[in-house]
Amino acid sequence: MSKEKVRLVKPSAEYKETYVAFYEDWVASGESMVPWVISKEPFPFEEMLAFLERSELGIDIPEGWVRDSTYWLVTESDRVVGAVNIRHELNEKLFHSGGHIGYGIRPGERQNGYGAEILKLSLEITKDLGITKVLVVCDAHNEVSRRVILRNGGIQDQDYVEPDGNIVERFWIGN
Repeated sequence: MSKEKVRLVKPSAEYKETYVAFYEDWVASGESMVPWVISKEPFPFEEMLAFLERSELGIDIPEGWVRDSTYWLVTESDRVVGAVNIRHELNEKLFHSGGHIGYGIRPGERQNGYGAEILKLSLEITKDLGITKVLVVCDAHNEVSRRVILRNGGIQDQDYVEPDGNIVERFWIGN
């Protein structure tokens, strides 16, 4: 179970210091940054917040992209331990290998139950968005993510093999 109770919050200036620490921790780990949106440098912070807000409103979205909402997973002590990017719809790429929900837990905060919590809370948001069947994916080698998805009601669909040979496991969760 989680060390601390957590909640999803909209990105805001209130969490600037803790989000920058989250970002810098992840960069220092050398790991791929998941979801993609956290790889966006948070400097200047206000510009990053404006970018996230425009993405949610569907303003200035690049060709081939869809509206999305980003939330941060925050502990009772206001520490950012995760992030989620929720796509409001699926295009062909997302249908095969991205899904509706992409989330990541801060490298030093894994194995605390935060993955299961962020997905559970994200499913509440997709329900509010009117998404009745939610696609969540993970790489075939990511056993921890597979367990988190299954624990949240995921039903496995056909895998997708990316051009580089990576196998993406696809799961549907009824909402």
